[in-house]
Amino acid sequence: MIDPYEMLGVAREADGTAIKSAYRKRAKTAHPDAGGDVDAFAKLTTSYELLCDPLRRKVYDDTGYDPELADTKDLQGLVILETLVNEIILDEREPGSFDPVSAMRRKLTDKIVNARFHILEMERHRARIRNHIDRIGKKPGADVLGRMLRSRCETINDAITKAEVEIGNIEQAYGMLDGYSYEVDVLEIKSAAE
Repeated sequence: MIDPYEMLGVAREADGTAIKSAYRKRAKTAHPDAGGDVDAFAKLTTSYELLCDPLRRKVYDDTGYDPELADTKDLQGLVILETLVNEIILDEREPGSFDPVSAMRRKLTDKIVNARFHILEMERHRARIRNHIDRIGKKPGADVLGRMLRSRCETINDAITKAEVEIGNIEQAYGMLDGYSYEVDVLEIKSAAE
């Protein structure tokens, strides 16, 4: 994730005038016509636009994310974390009586394990289908069965690819939890155990 304040070299409290001045100063050297990189200039411009838009700036300040500055993987990770955050909000247990961060990590780990197991199952199915393809005699003319079986292999290949992408997204969400901890009320746990 790109930090627009860092990109423009301004403080978080900077007003519109300071932001505009910093943008103009950096744009002089970052612009492609001045020898700058096209991608870097686009990020600089997006950062400027974000900080000039009060609503986008507030959302960024509150969450640390802006869709236009975020990596696609970050956005996918956020979607996954959003569902877990909703589960925390709906959990009836008292705050401090359990560790929601650890619970989110466990759920993400379980999702990865389940996805990997599902991939293994699909690979076994694909291997069986390929074995059938190798053993089936082809009918002269249109090979209907062969086409159907090859089509199934392609469908399984697509599903495996999707599952691998999903694992990457879940791993991204898991990484976004790095550095978080949760203070559990030890007295609540002891009294619940008694």
